[in-house]
Amino acid sequence: MLRSLVALHCRLGQTVVFSQRHLIQRQQSLVSHLQNARCYGMATTERKKFYEDVSISQGEGGLYEINLDRRKLKTPKGKLFTVPNEALAIAVATEWDAQKDTLKFYTMHMTTLCNTALDNPTQRDKDQIITAALKYLETDTICYRVDEPPGLVELQQVEWDPVMDWIEKRYNVVIGSSSSIMGPQIPEETKETFRQHLNSYNFWALTGLEYVITQLKSVILTFGMIDRYLTVEQAVLLSRLEEEYQIQHWGNVEWAHDYDMYELRARTAAGTLFVHLASESSTVKRKLLQD
Repeated sequence: MLRSLVALHCRLGQTVVFSQRHLIQRQQSLVSHLQNARCYGMATTERKKFYEDVSISQGEGGLYEINLDRRKLKTPKGKLFTVPNEALAIAVATEWDAQKDTLKFYTMHMTTLCNTALDNPTQRDKDQIITAALKYLETDTICYRVDEPPGLVELQQVEWDPVMDWIEKRYNVVIGSSSSIMGPQIPEETKETFRQHLNSYNFWALTGLEYVITQLKSVILTFGMIDRYLTVEQAVLLSRLEEEYQIQHWGNVEWAHDYDMYELRARTAAGTLFVHLASESSTVKRKLLQD
């Protein structure tokens, strides 16, 4: 699973009238993006490459560092860039090693996630991250159903119902779905179950989980992917089901649609890989990356 995620991450670099639910989700994503953007303007910029070799080394406390020639990588706030295990260090170093003449920071999702965990630009603790992530459960993509057209109603039932059945059985919870603009009434017991589950992750993994949830706008699809019930491709397609349906019927600007799809896959794959690697307790065989 992790090998396939690494491969996908490296490989990937509607016209629809949005409902109120879509607007709420977009506002949530925008707030999260703006909060991080205050500290991470570099994520959308480019810069001429200034190094030749990339390597990793183990420093104080067993943490791993990234070396660009003889310079140690630092975070946007100037902290020494360190990660908790070698597997994550190799993933980050691979991003830097893959850059050509120009550094395209917006393609370096693993590096950005590590910077977020290290600098914590919004100064949140685990409980605050969990609370923010669980807000997406109230507007979860697959909880909201349409009454018409019949084709989309049937498509949602066929594609989303199995995922809903799976998560309710997997976590022994009740979620449900609704075609009301208010959405389903999520029981407090369900929220508490998910809160306890999220609390079992460390701060780094939670940073990745929240990132994936904001990409898919779905706690359910994110859990399905992290638990290996869904692949990245499946989760992304399910998160865009309404949009894909509209495109099939009304057409689209092909290049824009493809770009959005690949970008979402890349971000989702990186976030999922980050969660798994940040949760990794064992280390892989130590090596230096070479050309």
